[in-house]
Amino acid sequence: MDQSSSLSRIDWVARSCRLLAATAAEFRNTKPFAGLTIGTGIHLEPKTVALLMTLRAGGADLVCTGNLNSTQPETVDYLRAQGIKVFATQTRDAEEHGASLDAILAEKPDLLLDNGGDLFARVADRPHANLLGGTEETTSGRTRLMPMRDKLNIPILVINDSPIKQFAENRHAVGQSLFESYLRFTNRSTNGKRVTVFGYGACGKGTAACFRNAFAAVSVVDIDPVTTLEAHLDGFTTPPRELAIRSADVLVTVTGYPDIITVADLPSIKDGAILMNGGHFPHEIDVEGFRSSPDVVGVDRYEAEQIETVCMRDGRAFHILGGGHMANLAGPRPLGNTVESMDLGFALQARCLERVAKGGLGKEACVIPVPAEIDALVASAYLDLAR
Repeated sequence: MDQSSSLSRIDWVARSCRLLAATAAEFRNTKPFAGLTIGTGIHLEPKTVALLMTLRAGGADLVCTGNLNSTQPETVDYLRAQGIKVFATQTRDAEEHGASLDAILAEKPDLLLDNGGDLFARVADRPHANLLGGTEETTSGRTRLMPMRDKLNIPILVINDSPIKQFAENRHAVGQSLFESYLRFTNRSTNGKRVTVFGYGACGKGTAACFRNAFAAVSVVDIDPVTTLEAHLDGFTTPPRELAIRSADVLVTVTGYPDIITVADLPSIKDGAILMNGGHFPHEIDVEGFRSSPDVVGVDRYEAEQIETVCMRDGRAFHILGGGHMANLAGPRPLGNTVESMDLGFALQARCLERVAKGGLGKEACVIPVPAEIDALVASAYLDLAR
């Protein structure tokens, strides 16, 4: 008798997240979030479902939204079918996204799970009394929230500042997924291509290594001379910025900061160059500036591939992947980082939210790294499952 059944990518991911499954089994007994509502603003894709189901196993009520351009409708449908309240659409419109964020905060959640600081930045101006604190996922979010610490004045644990997040997700997984996304968008080779990577943090290290391993000639641009020296000693060329742009067939931004490649760089961008962003926000490449520049005579769009070709008045043309949004969660079949890396990162999220929910963290814990004991707990649990 044929007992086969049709399963989704959400099911595949859930079965692959062994660490979250073990955490959920524990949470069903301990119920660390009983009576609490968790508001989330994080990419709504299949791996996020595994995290959200883990939090619900711990007794949480969930109200969820996504990030710009990364919400996957199948994920929203799945969550709603599970009875979870979701305010999210697949949008690139900042105002529409802002309305979804406001809808989350109108629910007065007790904890926030944020990605890019979208929710906490609003809370800084409109606090509500029952908010205990929460977590922030990214470098971009930490940079955004640090100046707001005095206004926020609640515990916020930054997942990105965990060494596990740095090496497992940022260095290995982001590097792999951006390289894979370049291939998926373009179907072009990397062999012999000149690739310039902007930013040599953990994400930049992984991205540069993956392209070099695929037989590209990789250069690195970073504003920090110490970091640039590290890239040099790691075997990458570190030319002056303009030369690095002028010679590149592929330019990749992974800095977490705005305006990395702008209209001022138009004279230097090589004919046929491909531009892609791996940072959280779609502002590292000034796509709108390119579209409106008087030096640009038109933009051709390959809709199915989500590639734009910017045609210059002097006859040059270059290509932008995914509208400058985070390339590994944009374009056709957006898979994001590997399941195993997100299993680790999301286990950190669950444990950090558990820690905030338990209380005992004061305002001095506002925008700080993951506590070392949580890193150790998650690492040990993962190793036990891997042995």
